[in-house]
Amino acid sequence: MNQISRNELMKWLNETLQPDSFRDYCPNGLQVEGRPEIRHIITGVTASRDLLQKAISRKADAILVHHGWFWKNEDPRLIGPKRERIALALEGGLNLIAYHLPLDAHPTLGNNAQLAQVLGLEPDRDETGRPKTCGPDGLVWLGRPTTPCTLADFAASLEKALNRKALVIGDADMKLERVAWCTGGAQNYMQAGIDAGAQLFITGEASEPNYHLANETGTAFIAAGHHATERYGIKAVGEAIAEQFKIQVEFLDLNNPV
Repeated sequence: MNQISRNELMKWLNETLQPDSFRDYCPNGLQVEGRPEIRHIITGVTASRDLLQKAISRKADAILVHHGWFWKNEDPRLIGPKRERIALALEGGLNLIAYHLPLDAHPTLGNNAQLAQVLGLEPDRDETGRPKTCGPDGLVWLGRPTTPCTLADFAASLEKALNRKALVIGDADMKLERVAWCTGGAQNYMQAGIDAGAQLFITGEASEPNYHLANETGTAFIAAGHHATERYGIKAVGEAIAEQFKIQVEFLDLNNPV
C-alpha cells in the first residue's frame, strides 16, 4: 500500500486550499497530530465521535473534514464530548485535518462548486474564468439553472439529488433565471444574494428572518440541510488526494438530518 508523509500531505492541502486567504472561525489545516506516515484517510463532513470510531475501526491514519474543532468563542476546556473526541483521536494515532471556509470557496473542489454540479447550476464567471461571487469573503456564488425551470421544478430536482426534504419559500411558478447559493449555515447572506439580483437563494439552514425577507422581496429561499449541502466538497478533495498520491481515501457520509 502506498503511503505519504503527513508533511507532504499538508503541503499539498495548504497549497491547494490557500487557508491563509481567509478570516475564519477555527484553525484550518492540521488540528491534532497523529502518525507521521499516512496510508489511509477517512473524509467526512464533521469530526464527530462516530466518524472517529469508524476511522479507527478501519485502521485509518488521518481524518479530513469540513467541520473540525477549536471554534472561536467555544468553551476551551477539554470536558464532555470534546474530551472524548480528542481522546479518541490521540489514542487512535489519528491526524485530524480540517478546512472550513477554504473548502467552501475553492473554485473547483469546494462546497459551492460541487453543489452547483449536483444541482445543475451554471456559475457566472469573470473574464479569467473564475466564478463570480458576492457577500462576505466572496462566499456566495451566483449563476443560473442549466435547464430552464420553475421554482417547483428546481425544488423537486434538488430534493431528489440531495435525498432530503427541503424548506422551500416562494412562488412555485416563478421561472428561475438568477440564483445565489452558499452551502451550510449561510442564511444570513441572503441579502447579499438579493442585492446581486438573485431570484432564489439556496443554503443549508434557515432562520426566522429568512421567511419575512423572502416574502417582502419576492425572493425565493431554499434551506436544504447544512450537512446535505456540504457533503460534496470534502469528498472531492479526498478524491483529488487519492488521484495525486495513490493512497486509500474513503468518504463516509454519516447521516445528519440537520
